[in-house]
Amino acid sequence: MTTFSKILGKTDTSKTLSVPTNYLKSLPSFKGGHAVEFQAIDESGFVWTFQCSIRKKGQYPKPVLSKGWRAFVRNKKLKVGDKIKFSLNQTAAATPFYRVQAQKEVKIFGAIFGYSPIIATFP
Repeated sequence: MTTFSKILGKTDTSKTLSVPTNYLKSLPSFKGGHAVEFQAIDESGFVWTFQCSIRKKGQYPKPVLSKGWRAFVRNKKLKVGDKIKFSLNQTAAATPFYRVQAQKEVKIFGAIFGYSPIIATFP
């Protein structure tokens, strides 16, 4: 899996972003540790540094983005119901890199109509 997207819930917008366990293999190696930092480029070309951590104990790793995530949420003014997408761009000739996209929920007469890309200023 090289891409994941998610409609944000309350915890995602106020604390940490839950990451699907099957996306872990797309992230840099944890090298036996419980946290790894990686960088992702947004729609404006700004590079964000995030930290993904997993539980130290237990059968289920429960990965979350913590460091850098709340600053991203504030910069993009994300709210519950907005959408986030992470993707790993990999070509044979280039170094792999991550992209992060935020999308605002668009409602018309109270019904969700779709999602619109958020282009924010640099922090």
